[in-house]
Amino acid sequence: MARKALIVKTEKRQKKLKRELEQGKKPVFKTRVYNRCKLCGRNRGYIGYFQICRICFREQARAGNIMGIKKSSW
Repeated sequence: MARKALIVKTEKRQKKLKRELEQGKKPVFKTRVYNRCKLCGRNRGYIGYFQICRICFREQARAGNIMGIKKSSW
């Protein structure tokens, strides 16, 4: 539950930052806005292109849920 609350809190801050940038305002604290994984809420190891953390990325890729990604082996 705590992770879900952090995800919601982060999304609100990102929306607020976008609104302020569109209005031409400069954000007071840039470091308050940070990225979190959409699946688990982890803030470290975030892959921006997929909007998930490295652990969830690995699990989703292995399960075949991410198109165009497959496990490499050599």
